[in-house]
Amino acid sequence: MSKFEYPMLSRTDMISILAESQIAAIIETDLKNPTPDFVADIYTRLLVYLDLLHEEDEGQVEFAALEQLENPHYHVGSARVMNLYIKVKEVITMLQCPADFTLRDLLKPQGDRTQFFLSAILNFCLHKDSKMNELRPIGEELTLLDEQRRDLEDKISQLNAEIAEYNDARDRELPLAQEVDGKVKELRQKIADLNNHQMSLRASYRKLKERSSEMDGEISRAEFDLVQSVQENANLRSKIVQSPDKLQRALEEKKSVREEARNAERLAMQSFEAKTAVLEVYTKALKKMSKHFDQMQAIHEQVNSAKSIEKDYKALKAKLSDDGLMDKSLDAKLVELQMKAQQLNELKKLLEKERDMKCEEATKEYNTIKSEVESKRHDLEARQRRVEAVLSEVDAITSKTNMVNESGAAKVQKLVSKREEIAEQFQKYKNSIEPLLQCANS
Repeated sequence: MSKFEYPMLSRTDMISILAESQIAAIIETDLKNPTPDFVADIYTRLLVYLDLLHEEDEGQVEFAALEQLENPHYHVGSARVMNLYIKVKEVITMLQCPADFTLRDLLKPQGDRTQFFLSAILNFCLHKDSKMNELRPIGEELTLLDEQRRDLEDKISQLNAEIAEYNDARDRELPLAQEVDGKVKELRQKIADLNNHQMSLRASYRKLKERSSEMDGEISRAEFDLVQSVQENANLRSKIVQSPDKLQRALEEKKSVREEARNAERLAMQSFEAKTAVLEVYTKALKKMSKHFDQMQAIHEQVNSAKSIEKDYKALKAKLSDDGLMDKSLDAKLVELQMKAQQLNELKKLLEKERDMKCEEATKEYNTIKSEVESKRHDLEARQRRVEAVLSEVDAITSKTNMVNESGAAKVQKLVSKREEIAEQFQKYKNSIEPLLQCANS
């Protein structure tokens, strides 16, 4: 029943309920003509089933009450009866039964009153069982929620540990990031200065290159004049044989040409010296340019290292930003998990009473199962003693069988050795008489 009522159960229903609940096995005659021992036993079993009375509490009296009695050992039975009466009366009062339970119902029970009280207690047992069956899924759900709460608490602690690790890593890497940022700024300033110096070197190199092209043009012109003077000298030598006047004029012209050639040669030497000086300047400039080129390569390597450092810095910065986002998401998850934990705690508080009821039922079942296990244990001990006796007999028979098998094996071994000796002697005899048989046949 889902609602507790007081329907009058029939004797058959009470007998079946007591049997199905494994409380007691009774017959209809016990209910028609109840005896004090039967009533005390059935009430005791019902109280034990409801977990309102423990078997070890039966007959126990407080020491303060014992001090009031002159001979306490004479009151053992009465103390047990009074204790049972008080417990049953408390149960009947708690059930708000319309009839009053008196001591006469234990000492001189009547069939109809006993049936009425038993019916009330059994109705309460059925009501309790139905309620416990309804609350069992809630208890299982509470167990699952408790497990989920523990899992969430473990996750929260794990997330808190990860947040602490991320914060520690961020604090450890922050000075390194600041140092890298300062180095990147210094390298950028140095790169700008080196770019300006490189522009000035390129301008000076262009000027020197223009000066070198002008000197090359002057040298080419002087060489051309020298070639022309050599050709004129050859023409004059060919004309000397032809006429002296012409030779004289030619000599004079030659002298003038020679003077011009000497002047041209002087100019050429001057231009050569100037070009040599320019070449030296170019050589020095080349050395400087090579040094600057080496410096530029070193600076380029530094720039590459700075770029790699900048990339690492950007990666660290991105990682720090990701860590910040992860911290925010973890904080949001933490708040959500805390809200869920609060809800679970509230639900736990709401379900604690139902869990206590379930614990009471489990305790009751444990007590019933304990009594059954004790009875079965005694049966098993007796059966084990019988089995041990049978096993001892079997061991004795097995030892005898082993002894017989060993003696038979020894006899068989002797017979085998004897057979081998007879076969060996027969072979020797056969070998000894075989020549005689051959002679007799021949």
